[in-house]
Amino acid sequence: MIRRRPRSLRGRLVWGTTLLATAAVLTAQTIGVLVLHSWLLNRVDQQLTEFMLPDRAFAEGAGLPPTGPRPDDMTLPSDFRVTLYDSSRAEQGTIGGGEKPGPELPRSIDDPHWAKGRPVSVPAEAGDGRWRVLWKDGKSEGTTFVVALPLDTVEGAMSKLLALNAAVLAVAVVGLIAVGRWVVRLGLLPLTRMEHTAQDITAGDLGTRLSDTDPHTETGRLGTVLNSMLDRLQQALRQREFSEARLRRFVADAGHELRTPLTSVQGFAELALRHPDRPAAERREADEQVARNAERMNLLVNDLLLLAKLDLEPENRVVPVDLLSLAADAVSAAAVREGGAHRVSLNPLDRTVPHPEFEVVEAMGDPDRLLQVVSNLLSNALVHTPLSTPVDVRVGTASAGAATGGTDRPGRTSGSPPLAEGTPICVIEVADQGPGLPPEEAERVFERFYRVDPSRSRDQGGSGLGLAIAMAIAQGQGGRIELDTRVGRGCTFRLVLPARG
Repeated sequence: MIRRRPRSLRGRLVWGTTLLATAAVLTAQTIGVLVLHSWLLNRVDQQLTEFMLPDRAFAEGAGLPPTGPRPDDMTLPSDFRVTLYDSSRAEQGTIGGGEKPGPELPRSIDDPHWAKGRPVSVPAEAGDGRWRVLWKDGKSEGTTFVVALPLDTVEGAMSKLLALNAAVLAVAVVGLIAVGRWVVRLGLLPLTRMEHTAQDITAGDLGTRLSDTDPHTETGRLGTVLNSMLDRLQQALRQREFSEARLRRFVADAGHELRTPLTSVQGFAELALRHPDRPAAERREADEQVARNAERMNLLVNDLLLLAKLDLEPENRVVPVDLLSLAADAVSAAAVREGGAHRVSLNPLDRTVPHPEFEVVEAMGDPDRLLQVVSNLLSNALVHTPLSTPVDVRVGTASAGAATGGTDRPGRTSGSPPLAEGTPICVIEVADQGPGLPPEEAERVFERFYRVDPSRSRDQGGSGLGLAIAMAIAQGQGGRIELDTRVGRGCTFRLVLPARG
């Protein structure tokens, strides 16, 4: 079975339009021909009906028709031809008609097809001509006659009209095809440009966009939609490339962090195997190093597992949380852990009044996770600032804005999307008076395994997962972590959560 190749859209439009237009022209011509033919035929019938036979066509006295026509003393107008019949319906003679063959009439009018007063068409006695005939009563009693007119004029007019219609139809079809191809090509030109643009994009030019974006046309609206789709696809590709690069960097950093303690454990294990008779003090020191490195690996693996769990967006426990009590617990734990090395204080957020008072700050979330966030922020401030540097923890409520937090502004860094302007928020700030960070370092502080000082070990500053964990937890609670910092002005890390209700 041969499968036909589908026609192109341009071909279908051209031929479909041409066929419809041709059908319309042909229908109009057919109606015109039928109307004209009917009008001309009615005109002939009217002439036959109004025809009056002269009185001299019949003899006087007996009321019988004459024995034959009298061409010497009587003529008929135009092409009329009259055939006379007596009372017995027998033909008696013919008057008029010229030299052309007359109508084919019966010798006696007894056929039921013939009816008085109803014109009919009959063929000529010879040739291809046709006549229109009408049977009428004569003036003498019992006499009848048939008056006839040739249809040459009607048929000639119809033949010329049909020839003219055929010529007009042929010219119309050719014109429709030519003009239709031009109009369709012009109408499909935006689609052609879209095709060329798509070919360029397929070839690798992902920045190319469609130029036809007029919102008042179908192709323009299609171009706008396709451009939006291409922008989203390109953005998705960039995000995928960024995610892949981030994953590769994450795996490399995780391997680097794990390699150091693993190397230490392996070294001390090999040392124990090679020198089993070492003194007890050396064996104890080696065992302590193995235990310390194993603990470092355990902490790192726990952080990685926590990040993986947070990436899966688990269902967190959502209960009312008193952020003031939570911040107080975090400050107490940090003060005990530091032993006075830093001055850590807890204050209200509102500093616009001389003596601000603490207020009830209640948000919805998981208290354990939120305590972990505040503890990470405090630990980050205590580790990365010199000894005796004041660290201030502030708690309060506000509305999201450039001055209070929750939205983006120049000099503010966050790895989470901003909240809507004016949203009621609960805020916990951890501010230090340390050296601060330059903008290029502040932009990366929330990246996993990023450390401002790459030479630090985990014991001297961590592996760079604390802020990443805090950001992931805050996002899971519907809030965000942000950083305001300038070189020499310290750092202010801010936990922003939507207010309860």
